[in-house]
Amino acid sequence: MYDGTTRSPSPAPPARRRRAPRAAALALALSATLSAGCGTSGDTRDDRPAASSATGFPVTIDNCGTRTTYDKPPSRVVTIHQHPAELMLALGLKDRMVGTAFPDSAVLPELREDFEAVPELAEREPSFETVLEAEPDFVYGGYGSAFAENEGRSRAAFADVGIDTYLNREYCGRKQVSMKDTYDEIRTIGRIFGVPERADRLVTDLQARVRSATDAVRDAPAVPVFVYDSGDKAAFTAGGKSLGTEIIRLAGGRNVFADLDEVFGEVSWEQVVARNPEVIAVYDYAGAGSAERKKEFLLDQPALADVPAIKNKRFVVLPLTATLVGVRPPHAVQDLARGLHPRRFR
Repeated sequence: MYDGTTRSPSPAPPARRRRAPRAAALALALSATLSAGCGTSGDTRDDRPAASSATGFPVTIDNCGTRTTYDKPPSRVVTIHQHPAELMLALGLKDRMVGTAFPDSAVLPELREDFEAVPELAEREPSFETVLEAEPDFVYGGYGSAFAENEGRSRAAFADVGIDTYLNREYCGRKQVSMKDTYDEIRTIGRIFGVPERADRLVTDLQARVRSATDAVRDAPAVPVFVYDSGDKAAFTAGGKSLGTEIIRLAGGRNVFADLDEVFGEVSWEQVVARNPEVIAVYDYAGAGSAERKKEFLLDQPALADVPAIKNKRFVVLPLTATLVGVRPPHAVQDLARGLHPRRFR
């Protein structure tokens, strides 16, 4: 599984006021990292999208050891990784987005048009210089690798040029990830952008999606599910600390490796056989082979031939983004519930 670089959060520094990136700061940062003749024009932008009313500001947010005070909502945002972009769009914040990067699965249909309207800065994580060229005042990262220090994109580097940052809470060193984290993430972003009412409405809608699915499978026998993320000599799977395990439970299933005391971990194929799953949830994302190739690999393994999920070819494909803190997990509950209990959805 691609999960970026997770770092332990440092002690929270004193709150700082966000300031718009200045041309001088941008030029200084670029001169330190680019060869002569490269970089941005350094002009101050006057055509930034209008931010919401500053009612309710200042707002102070503690995020992964970084404390930031916002005097007004950010107005020029770069998202790194797909799930932060989808969350922003679901909150109706397209007009604040000046760039995104690293799409790793198909976008939710209702967000596709807006997503395609946002400039794509890079196929994977963009360089620090590429982000600066978009002149953001806020960078929202999905995986820890969004702010990889060894690639020059540390949160401190952005702070030095007046750009605020936020990292998805799943990568704040959490040992347990839950559906509550998805709702808290949405509400936090709603506070930062001055749209708490939109965030509350979105959370209410997503909670209703989950209730609809759980009501449909209520009292149905829990289906044993094995999560296959990747791996050939061993299987990389979702453990009991993962959001995937809660998604499976809410969908009327049981993660056969819920006793694995990790978010993700490796298990042997012999262990998979012993757990006898009836359904395999295949995580699909860019860079790990297509879901079809993963299914073919599993079907071709002689050791798995007698596993019920393999004998009956029962697979449910879930985009990896659907199992990450953001707007997707409630959709994943619905999709997985239909795959586990199809008769309940006729």
